[in-house]
Amino acid sequence: MEAIIGSFVLVAASEMGDKTQLLAFSLASRFRKPWVVLAGILVATLANHALAASVGSWVSAHVPQRVMAGILAALFIGFGLWTLKPDTLDETSSPARFGPFLTTVILFFLAEMGDKTQFATVAVAARYQSVFWVTVGTTLGMMASNGLAVFLGEKLAGKVQAKWIRWSAASLFFLFGVVSLVAAVRGVSPTA
Repeated sequence: MEAIIGSFVLVAASEMGDKTQLLAFSLASRFRKPWVVLAGILVATLANHALAASVGSWVSAHVPQRVMAGILAALFIGFGLWTLKPDTLDETSSPARFGPFLTTVILFFLAEMGDKTQFATVAVAARYQSVFWVTVGTTLGMMASNGLAVFLGEKLAGKVQAKWIRWSAASLFFLFGVVSLVAAVRGVSPTA
């Protein structure tokens, strides 16, 4: 349960104001089919995060525990710093060739490649050593964050400052980083 909750909270918070959330808002505005766009986000996220969690789990099985805790500490603190930098979305005005569902799947999968959320999923999977539960948690976090963008984006944009959302998300990454750093210094598993 800790893997699901930790993954969910970390990803849901870090996605606020992220380029994929901006992409969700853009696609929902463009196609005017929120449920189709959300289904595309789900498929892309499941594929991307299952891949990332698998990599994280493999790494954790092949890297000594103390070294892994140190690497995770550095990664989480780095993600916290990365989160403080606002994302932008470079939109193209070309028409969608594949319809709303397939366009969303393709764009979301590609947008997540090399994104901080994908790297965070790798790190969280390495920390919790559970591909399935981390994928579930990170996917639920993505769906919560991007669901807000799809259904409530315009209404929320004027009420919540992106700066405070970024600082809150960065604080979560910093907290995970400190916990991992303490684990590295003590030589124990970061999940203990």
